[in-house]
Amino acid sequence: MARLSTLFRPAIANYPASPQRHGDRFRNPVPRPAGGFGKSLGIIWNVIFNKPADTTPQAPLPVLALTRAQLDAAPDRSLFRLGHSTMLIKLRGGYWLTDPVFAERASPFQWMGPKRFHQPPIALHDLPPIRGVILSHDHYDHLDRASIQYLAATAEVFLTPLGVGDRLIDWGVDATKVHQLDWWESIDIDGLRMTATPAQHFSGRGLFDSNRTLWASWVIVDDSLRVFFSGDTGYFDGFKAIGERLGPFNITLLETGAYDAQWPYVHMQPEQTVQAHQDLRGDWLMPIHNGTFDLAMHGWQEPFERVTALATERGIALATPRMGERLDLTAPHTGKRWWRNAKNVANDQWETALSLK
Repeated sequence: MARLSTLFRPAIANYPASPQRHGDRFRNPVPRPAGGFGKSLGIIWNVIFNKPADTTPQAPLPVLALTRAQLDAAPDRSLFRLGHSTMLIKLRGGYWLTDPVFAERASPFQWMGPKRFHQPPIALHDLPPIRGVILSHDHYDHLDRASIQYLAATAEVFLTPLGVGDRLIDWGVDATKVHQLDWWESIDIDGLRMTATPAQHFSGRGLFDSNRTLWASWVIVDDSLRVFFSGDTGYFDGFKAIGERLGPFNITLLETGAYDAQWPYVHMQPEQTVQAHQDLRGDWLMPIHNGTFDLAMHGWQEPFERVTALATERGIALATPRMGERLDLTAPHTGKRWWRNAKNVANDQWETALSLK
């Protein structure tokens, strides 16, 4: 009952001083177009009754299992993708987690909702002590209550946009560990500088808390190393502003998945992901927000194929490590097209299409 109560009475403070605040809600600089009940009903109908057959893989994905010994042996500036938007990054001897979701489902319920395609490369209880957790927003595929409550005892710092930290404190995280930032605000920890930067999205976990919390992208700076983490976002002119103020970036971790023509404002098409990378003045592009949950109408392999083709066309360095594979942030590698190893009905279609180019 305690979990259900948060759907109706979220313990979130007001932030009237934030420029992103409008009344009792946060909003984007360009207000999100009103969808209307009819459009929302149409989207739900399509998701339930018109779902294509290839939105989930039909074979196990090639996940590389990780051990604590491997993580401890890895040098600084190593990144391991654990799934969806969950990255484990080693910087200055400390481990940082982005949007940790270790749950079986991205849902408020354990018995329904989008189910994982694969298990995390390392179990939550096998992780090393976490120096910090970086959260982009409070949607279920980015903020997992069970994972946060476990990490509450082992993680030292939680960095969140405004309001998201209030949820963590309500869930039992020590308030002294939580740092809530508005857009363009920064915090220095262990010689690293973390900056919450704009994103074009929305928030909410329950029936009456829409946009009560802020959403953000993040910039991580370790001396000469600059990393951009998008969280969830539609394409907007904020990418250029971030690139001008805080770029260029060695690598951009940009959402490429869960997009659809029915919701263009809050998630980017692959063409927009590539443009955002260029706006940010990025060197390497790593597509994230894919390969773990079925959250849209596109084939599960489609984001990888489309962004790969676009990157090749535009001469952009693209990193596509397998889940659990180490990526050296100082010298990234391209990676294999691992998603083609999981056979489904989309494989032959994509291979045929690419052979015609």
